[in-house]
Amino acid sequence: MIALDLIGIGTGNPDHLTRAAVAAMNAADLILLPRKGDRKSDLIDLRRAICAEMLTTPISTRIVEFDLPQRDEAGPYRVAVDRWHDAIARVWTARIGEHLPREGGRVALLVWGDPSLYDSSLRIAARLGAGGMALTVRVIPGITSLQALTAAHAIPLNDIAAPVLITTGRRLRDEGWPDGIDTLAVMLDGGCAFTTLVPDDVTIWWGAYLGMPHEALIAGPLVEAGPAITRARARLRADHGWIMDTYLLRRGVHDPVRDQSCVFVSGIATR
Repeated sequence: MIALDLIGIGTGNPDHLTRAAVAAMNAADLILLPRKGDRKSDLIDLRRAICAEMLTTPISTRIVEFDLPQRDEAGPYRVAVDRWHDAIARVWTARIGEHLPREGGRVALLVWGDPSLYDSSLRIAARLGAGGMALTVRVIPGITSLQALTAAHAIPLNDIAAPVLITTGRRLRDEGWPDGIDTLAVMLDGGCAFTTLVPDDVTIWWGAYLGMPHEALIAGPLVEAGPAITRARARLRADHGWIMDTYLLRRGVHDPVRDQSCVFVSGIATR
């Protein structure tokens, strides 16, 4: 029997790990760490650093790195994602078979953010069970990017007694602002979908590399902050080779902390 722990590690800051996460890491016989290529080497380096700092039993816990399969962009999006998840499941299966005894053991994966929010680790784990692996899955929750974003800007996620819709950049670009919702949390936006919106009376709070030393924040009226975010995002991606960012949009309301006639910028060098 394989016991699989999906451990949320927040934004990669070791201070974001819970005591439960640290305990799960130290209980593992095997920790699998994905490599995403040279341009995203910071991500594997952060996971290595977390293991080095948090493991109190490094002799009994084996750390194995693997190359994450690349997603084939050909064809419909959902079909491409399904193929990609199938490929990742095959890699997980192979590494578990290579490094744990036949009778099983406990394996852990360090999941960016939390496994429940716009992460596919649980879907990939389900493929292992469907493929015949005797498997139990446990989730250790982590700090999400939305928590890190609202904390960094010192704002509430929701307005009083009001709903929040969590969506993706792809859906926002294709479908526009949903009816009946004044607050949108947008994730997985590689193309600045907020530029497709009518910016009137909309405020944006944006953050990249949240919780990391090079965290970058911009907030303000979308009409002014939007272009600033687009420029900063392109520069940061060029500087680091990758970017992880998310943002909150709110219309018809105003931030009580800041004067919304101004754009707030933090952590971005100007040049």
